[in-house]
Amino acid sequence: MKGLLIFLMSLCSFSVMAEETGPAFLADKPSQEQLMTTEMSASHDSVMTADTVKAVTMAKDKTAHQVHQRRDWTTWRPDVKKAMWYAIVLPGAGQIYNRKYWKLPIIYGGIVGCIYAMSWNGQQYKDYSQAYIDLMDNDPNTKSYEEFLHLGNKIDASNLSYYQQVFKNRKDKFRRWRDLSAFVLIGVYAISVIDAYVDASLSDFDISRDLSLHLEPAVIHGGGTYSSPLQNNALGINCCITF
Repeated sequence: MKGLLIFLMSLCSFSVMAEETGPAFLADKPSQEQLMTTEMSASHDSVMTADTVKAVTMAKDKTAHQVHQRRDWTTWRPDVKKAMWYAIVLPGAGQIYNRKYWKLPIIYGGIVGCIYAMSWNGQQYKDYSQAYIDLMDNDPNTKSYEEFLHLGNKIDASNLSYYQQVFKNRKDKFRRWRDLSAFVLIGVYAISVIDAYVDASLSDFDISRDLSLHLEPAVIHGGGTYSSPLQNNALGINCCITF
């Protein structure tokens, strides 16, 4: 009986030791699923690393490409007098000489618009002037003013003075607009000449990213007659622009 109890106790202790050591042996040997998960994670990290390196490289290339390069003035530099005289002789020629072709549609668009406004307002002024003359001469054979009347309207002695004033005001209005269009045309021409001259003058002005602004404290000398240097001087900010 005593030997049986000893045997059962030994068997229980052996089973307890097997339970404690079994999971450790299983943990030491990774399963197939764990190996696959580890490989997928490693490949994903490598792909992410490659994409990151590629993105950084593209960003550096883009930044290097966006850096403003200074113009090489040893090859070509516009002459101010030539640009001005070209613009005087032919509107837009100064911009072509300065190689600012994008300004041509603006200049020629303004010139064409002014010419069209002059032509249209001039024709309207001519028509209303003739209608006003026909209305004032009391000649029944001259009735060009009827083209401007609304349907069913007629001019008689009761409204003659009213329509005379209306046609006179319209005649004067279109003449004023025609003259204004001519002045605007002259202004566009003058602006094209001034733009060509200023553009050629400032063509070698540095607008690159080398421009820098430095702010630093400075002592301002007042030049007074005070005995103390603190009263003669003052503290300020020195602004220095490098270009």
